[in-house]
Amino acid sequence: MRKIILMMSVSLDGFIEGPERQLDWHRVDDELHRHFNDELRTMGGFLEGRVTYELMAGVWPTVDADPASTEAMREFAPIWLEMPKFVFSRTLERADWNTTIVRDVVPEEILALKARPGGDLVVGGPDLAAAFLRHDLVDEFRVYVHPVLIGRGKPLFPSSDAMVPLRLIETRAFGNGVVLLRYERTA
Repeated sequence: MRKIILMMSVSLDGFIEGPERQLDWHRVDDELHRHFNDELRTMGGFLEGRVTYELMAGVWPTVDADPASTEAMREFAPIWLEMPKFVFSRTLERADWNTTIVRDVVPEEILALKARPGGDLVVGGPDLAAAFLRHDLVDEFRVYVHPVLIGRGKPLFPSSDAMVPLRLIETRAFGNGVVLLRYERTA
């Protein structure tokens, strides 16, 4: 059965975005971007919230036309465009680039999606990740800790009464100071 992997960048103080949705503190250089490309091209699908989908759709279809795009960015564009995407939204009416719109996180439907053949599924977007966590649907966590304190913003993990035991399965330090912490569920 496929796994659902939460894969997110976070500041050292636990935020995934600044108070006004800023992401400019991310330390994504070519080494880290190539790592993301290598990891994401093996996935069987992207599970995205509407905001994440719209952010991605605003960048990746036209990245080739931007002279400021790096080689790693141009390499990622077809990965995102061609990958099956499931966008969770109650308001989105239309989506392109191999995208299926899903209205709600229904655990039985997610388990059926996991049971399909193919690579693992990566969940992105803080609100969608929180919904998957509430329904106990995340199998693995890949948290990329960036060497910066931003002070406030949206936390990666919402407050919860649930304790989820995890086992560390990998760490990796990148040249820019970002550290990957990879955990899997133990129960």
